[in-house]
Formats: sequence, structure tokens, C-alpha cells
Amino acid sequence: MIKLLSRVIEHWLACALAASALMLGAAHAFETFGGYAPCTLCLRQREVYWIAGSLALAGLVLTRPAGLQRFKGLFHLGLALVFMAGVGIAAYHAGAEWKWWPGPSTCASNSSQINAQALSALIQGTAKIRPPACDEAAWRMLGLSMAGWNVLISSKLAGLSLVALLRGRQTAP
Repeated sequence: MIKLLSRVIEHWLACALAASALMLGAAHAFETFGGYAPCTLCLRQREVYWIAGSLALAGLVLTRPAGLQRFKGLFHLGLALVFMAGVGIAAYHAGAEWKWWPGPSTCASNSSQINAQALSALIQGTAKIRPPACDEAAWRMLGLSMAGWNVLISSKLAGLSLVALLRGRQTAP
């Protein structure tokens, strides 16, 4: 296990890129196959992974030349900050779901997707259109909503980014 963790830290930029892609893929799978439409805060949480993935990819490309390896720490620090922002957004969302504080006033999705059946139901007045709300968990597992799980995952990713940063400082000449 320690050997695996060491390899993850050694190749953290690639692992952070893969983790970001995996989280975005999972979010889109919940939406596409599970039918869970994202609320405003769900979309904000996705933005964190888009930024982290882009930063990790840029770090992989820009630090590839031997002379630029010393700048990996800047990318590790940037990833730690981005993932910590993700922790904050996800914690805010989870707190709104638990009614610990109010969610944002723009708590409804701006989705414009509609199909013929939904349009027909709307015209007939039988449709109950209710956009996803930030203060209602659409799904829970082991007592945690998607936002709650995202708090834990983003925390771990931020922690691994900091470990990669510190490990890089220890091995720097």
C-alpha cells in the first residue's frame, strides 16, 4: 500500500488528471444514465474538476523538459488550492442539503433540455416541472449525498496534492 501511494505521489500530475476525468465521468454518468439533473452547485463542483484537470494537464506538458521539472511544485500547489476550493463548494452544498444554511438564490438548474413527450404534458397541463434544487439531495449512499462524498474525495485529492508538493521539496537539489 505504501509503495502504491509512493507511485501515486511520484506521478501526481497524471493521477490528478485521471482523478478529475473520473469524477467528471461519474457526474455525467449520474446525469445521463441515472437521470439526476445537476443543480447550480453541482455544476460549480464540476467546474473544480475541469480546472484541476486542465491544470494537471498543463503541468504534465510544461514540466516534461528536464530543465522545467523544478516547477512541478507550483502545479502541485495549484492543484491543492483548486481541490480545497472544491472542498468548500461541496461542503457548502452538503450543508444546504442538510438545511444547515440556505443555498444560493439561483438554486435551480437552467437546463433547456426538453423532449416531445414533456412538451406535450406541459401543453396539456399535466406536467409537474420542478428543476433540481440545491437544498435537496437527489441521491444518498451510506448517509452521504453526492456533495458529501465530494467533500471527502476533494479533501483526499487536496491532501495528496500537498503531499506531492512536500515530497517534491524534500527531493529537490
